[in-house]
Amino acid sequence: MVRLINADNIIYLKKFLNGILKTQEIFTIIKSVEHPEVGPCIYAMWHGNQFCVYGIPNRGKVNVFVSTSLDGDIITYCANNLGLKTIRGSTARKGAVGGTMQAIEALKNGESIAIMVDGPKGPAGKVKGGIIKIANMARVPIVPVHWYSPQFNFVKLPSWDSLTTPIFLTRIINIYGTPIYIQDELNVETEQKYKDKIKQSLINLEQKAPEIFKEVKHDIPWKLNLDLNYPHYN
Repeated sequence: MVRLINADNIIYLKKFLNGILKTQEIFTIIKSVEHPEVGPCIYAMWHGNQFCVYGIPNRGKVNVFVSTSLDGDIITYCANNLGLKTIRGSTARKGAVGGTMQAIEALKNGESIAIMVDGPKGPAGKVKGGIIKIANMARVPIVPVHWYSPQFNFVKLPSWDSLTTPIFLTRIINIYGTPIYIQDELNVETEQKYKDKIKQSLINLEQKAPEIFKEVKHDIPWKLNLDLNYPHYN
């Protein structure tokens, strides 16, 4: 059986997807709300909201975890072309050591990390422990982040993670939770406590996002991002 993504067609898929994302960037306006201005930090989000990394302030200093698979090669190519940095590895058992060490080095250099806490394969809505271990080792806070738009063209795809993505002109907010500091010695019980805390924070952000959007929507411009040398957020 021939894989859809293979070594022969990957360069074409990279360019095709990158073209779609760069075009959509022109039409995507993201406003950061309640950003805590702490750094370096680890941004925590659901896998289905992974595209919200495009609206994180100073995204040129944000590192996103990407798998070492062929699929990851495509994601890395596109993320780098959108001004993000990438770490090839995982916070899961396979590839955990290499990915963890790269993350800690980036954090010590003053850069931030973005981790999809229920990735890469789910189950959706279940926080994995890798983010807690990295935050504990690097002594940096975890900042939950959620993105939201009420527009009909901010769509949820029928994937395992219910991936959300804008299509054409879309005004969106990135809303951030209170930084979570790992202050306990880690064991099974304390790790679960922080997993629950991250999950509850993400749920709270999702619940209050519609009201927050109403409060700030007049500050979000209806204009295209024609300067592609800079991220389009405010």
